[in-house]
Amino acid sequence: MKHNPGFLALVNDAKSRVAEIDLAQYKEMLAAGEPHILVDVREESEFAAGHVKGALHMGKGVIERDIETKVEDKNARLVLYCGGGFRSVLVADNLLKMGYTQPISLDGGWRALKESDIELA
Repeated sequence: MKHNPGFLALVNDAKSRVAEIDLAQYKEMLAAGEPHILVDVREESEFAAGHVKGALHMGKGVIERDIETKVEDKNARLVLYCGGGFRSVLVADNLLKMGYTQPISLDGGWRALKESDIELA
């Protein structure tokens, strides 16, 4: 997908502050049993069409409103994914601003996850 320059500027600015991992690093995290909460930040229709089994769904449009109710521990490791890793970076940046200490954006997002051997729902 070709993204507009203003959107890419926002994403690149957020990337200067946000931790990112790729699918291989996420799989290492899973294999090591590292505690985390996997959060799907895509739209409801995207989530309904397929998602990682056990992922918490909080779309980009509501996560800032709802996160403190769903995840009270601001030190919890949150691995966020969207379609490809752009929206999740923006969400992670906002969560940092809200005091969450470990939001991580999954680069490659759903496109990478659905091509992997990770269990999908």
